[in-house]
Amino acid sequence: VVPLQLEDRQSLFVVFRDNAEQPSRTVPEPVKTAVAEIVGPWQVQFQANRGAPDAVVLDNLQSLSEHAEPGIKHFSGVATYSKQFDLLTAVKPGQSLLLDLGDIGDVAEVRVNGQLAGTAWKKPYQVDIGKLVKAGSNSLEVRVANLWVNRLIGDAQPDATKVAYTTFKTYLPSAPLRPSGLIGPVKLLSTD
Repeated sequence: VVPLQLEDRQSLFVVFRDNAEQPSRTVPEPVKTAVAEIVGPWQVQFQANRGAPDAVVLDNLQSLSEHAEPGIKHFSGVATYSKQFDLLTAVKPGQSLLLDLGDIGDVAEVRVNGQLAGTAWKKPYQVDIGKLVKAGSNSLEVRVANLWVNRLIGDAQPDATKVAYTTFKTYLPSAPLRPSGLIGPVKLLSTD
């Protein structure tokens, strides 16, 4: 018997390689401690030809669907968030340092100092960046892809310049927008 606690929509693989030496074992939950919060401004570049400007600077993170600019509000595609952050001390070899993205819409790829750290596709949206960071300045790039829903709702607006093409009407102009982009808050968590 293996008791498992899964988050909403979470899945995993369980592989038993050898016979167990003991009938059961309780593994303590790792303790996560907030080390820092990574705050704005964030440089955001948008995938070309999707109705959004090439790039913007966001002082604070929020869902793109809450932005005042219609091209950003209805953007669907890949938005790339870039930021420099400082780490006061180096991470010890073998120690984890989790980058917690907070909320995102819908899937994110994380790069630290130009190297791929991982992909966050389910809650909690966390990626271990311990092997990639260094003491001092570090570069962070989060590429977030969202669904086409917001673009299709934007294209349904009166007098909208259509960006996407569908063979039938999919959404009414009054349909609710989905949360999209890097919503945050973005934090660094150490694990004990």
